[in-house]
Amino acid sequence: MKISRFAGLGAIVGGLVAGAYVLTVRGALTVDLEVGRRIRPLGPHHMHISADPETVFDVVAGPYLGKTPRAMESKLDVLERGSDMVLAAHYTPVAGGMTATTVETVRFERPNTISFNLVRGPVPHVRETFQFDPADGGTQFTYSGEIGADLWAFGGWWAGLVAGPWERTVEASMAGIKDEAERIAAVTRSRARK
Repeated sequence: MKISRFAGLGAIVGGLVAGAYVLTVRGALTVDLEVGRRIRPLGPHHMHISADPETVFDVVAGPYLGKTPRAMESKLDVLERGSDMVLAAHYTPVAGGMTATTVETVRFERPNTISFNLVRGPVPHVRETFQFDPADGGTQFTYSGEIGADLWAFGGWWAGLVAGPWERTVEASMAGIKDEAERIAAVTRSRARK
């Protein structure tokens, strides 16, 4: 009799933990207690792009400040748009067939900086910066930031667990930005030669 009670209690607790995990990964539940917060760096990641900083900036800012392209609608939803800042939801496929949803403010300081500040997501704290500096006839693209979660060692573990996929997503985004900016720069150079 005692074993079945413990098994039932274990199943309930296990179900609650699993449900909380799914909600947290999806960004529907954020543990934001501001108690024992552990912060760790994101990046920096550097990439040289053979395009001027203004072109790179426009490639990143375009879907936020203008009309979001149809190809990006499954990844980005601009909830509110201003002249130099937006509130945007980002959708990222994660393990187990789930989609993580983050909501961030995105601030644009033309032509060199785009800053992201997490409002809602799987952790309570993320701040990131895309920096575009002139370098070697193109742009030095630098990504840096920080991620944090609460409850001391648990928060450090959770932030570390989230940081890996987060940075891989950013690196894939940087590669796409590089490809598009270099494509635009090549077309511009080709037209200038004619």
